[in-house]
Amino acid sequence: MAGEKTVSDITFRIRHTMMQVSDLDRSMDFYTRLLGMDVQRIRPNPDKSERVGYVGYGSEDEYPGLELIETGGAGRVKEMPKWHGHVAIFVSDLYKLSTKLKAEGVKFTLGPEPNRPGSQDHVAFIQDPDGYTLELTERHAKSGPPVKIT
Repeated sequence: MAGEKTVSDITFRIRHTMMQVSDLDRSMDFYTRLLGMDVQRIRPNPDKSERVGYVGYGSEDEYPGLELIETGGAGRVKEMPKWHGHVAIFVSDLYKLSTKLKAEGVKFTLGPEPNRPGSQDHVAFIQDPDGYTLELTERHAKSGPPVKIT
């Protein structure tokens, strides 16, 4: 399967990235309606006063997803903790998507623009409803095989 690697007879792949959200329904709407992700699953956890939703492109059994966790009920978290880093999402037409997202009031912190002068690859950074940074990347160049470190 693409995105997997077997080392010493053990197979690995990235399953998901977890992000705390202040309102699970709002966040799932953002990722599914505006970015075209699928709901991979929803897991209520009333013993911990949390709801967990998984979104991504296709099945979580085959492709990585985002695990969105709401604790204590919608709106309980008034100030989201600072988060450093971002999730990158490949898109085939960055400018078309950017037009749609801007019409929906999505905050852009960069771009869309070429990622280097003269490049055919383009990048934009947006924020989701909780302020998480998402990189939207339209890439035409190939990354090549993994780099071997000796």
